[in-house]
Amino acid sequence: MKNIFILAFLGILFLVPGKAFAFFQQKEENSAAVNTDLGEVDDAFQEYFFEALKQRGIENYKKSNTALQKCLAIDDNEAIVYYEMAKNYYSLEAYNKAKPNFIKALELKPKDENILGDYYENEIAAVDYESAIVILRDLIKIDKKYREDLADLYILSDHYDSALSLIDSLDQQYGKNSYRTRMRRQIYARTNNIDAQISSLEKAIQENPEDEQNYLNLIYVYSDEDMDEEAFDTAQELLKYSPGSSLAHLALYKFFLNKEQAEDAVNSMEIVFRSEEIDAASKYKVLNDFLLFVNENPQWETELMKVSQMLSSLENEPSLYRKLGEYYLKNNNKADALRYFEMGLKEDPSNFEMIKNTVILRIDQQRFEGANELASEARDIFPAQPIFYLLNGVALNKLKNYSEAVEILTFGLDFLIENPRMQADFYQQISVSYTGMEDKESANEYKAKAIKILKEETK
Repeated sequence: MKNIFILAFLGILFLVPGKAFAFFQQKEENSAAVNTDLGEVDDAFQEYFFEALKQRGIENYKKSNTALQKCLAIDDNEAIVYYEMAKNYYSLEAYNKAKPNFIKALELKPKDENILGDYYENEIAAVDYESAIVILRDLIKIDKKYREDLADLYILSDHYDSALSLIDSLDQQYGKNSYRTRMRRQIYARTNNIDAQISSLEKAIQENPEDEQNYLNLIYVYSDEDMDEEAFDTAQELLKYSPGSSLAHLALYKFFLNKEQAEDAVNSMEIVFRSEEIDAASKYKVLNDFLLFVNENPQWETELMKVSQMLSSLENEPSLYRKLGEYYLKNNNKADALRYFEMGLKEDPSNFEMIKNTVILRIDQQRFEGANELASEARDIFPAQPIFYLLNGVALNKLKNYSEAVEILTFGLDFLIENPRMQADFYQQISVSYTGMEDKESANEYKAKAIKILKEETK
């Protein structure tokens, strides 16, 4: 069969000048091997079959099947023809049409691993897991390596008891491995079998007390079930086996916060932030939890600033800067909010929210040149966002560049869709521009438009 697949790729030689002879020569050399798969077939059958392989080789699956239909008109008793048709339909994502051809191929050539394997892939693609399970069972009779795939499929099709039974059997025969352990825990999570999940993790800790991940997984299960004391005790147990574990503190900081032991929480956070084992996203979550804590306990804001600045120096994480900026903005600390937004923009210069907040804060802090520059850059990045035309107009009015402000504000109005409040703001700023240009008539006209919209909004 391998020679047939080789010829499928060689079919493309028909398209290359001067290479046709090479293809025919190769076909002659492999004719005996091809006939072994095809059986005794006539020349016309072979010509159609090779044409089908050529068309499949250049991904013209419909023409390939047309040629294969001509083969069937001559001889409908060759498994390879149905198999090739099935593969073409699979490539066309016509899984329902592929299926009867796979079945016919297997009737003519039972227990063929290649056909069964591709048939299995077809049923997975068609999301027919029950059919795929039947096929896998046949494949397992040929090669037991497919048993782990069957366990996966049992989980996908919600046959959890069958999956656990098969996983147990594999563990007994080959010993445990991390992949099957994850499958087992996935089943416990899906079935909400918390007792079994806890028991499995406790047993894993007993068998391998130096594996920190098992402790963490158990801590997470306890935490999800609001079993805080058990989670805390597990974290302390981890520290006994591994006193230098930073991962333990990834759990402990939250318990200290819940107990309002802020000093201990800060110590744990500092260990987490310094750790090279812990990823930036996890560190960000730790800081976010502390932000929420400080919202309720503002007396710890000094410690928040300390750990946030520490994390900022250790991790280059733009989303962290944005979160810190939003926190300080919420607490009306505009100077620190602006500082963090600007730090974030250095790492993520096209972040819409950070740009908007930075421009607004620069205007608020009377940094009009910087606001004008950033708003102008934002218009290039987001040319259809009216907010940046409005902010650019505000900054230009503050800089007394009234003519340019009118031009940009008028242009920005074209992008405004069903936002009366922002439309009124545009008219108000255009009125400011005309006032600065001493065009009282135009200034009053746009001021009146703004007032009219606001009155309609308040009705």
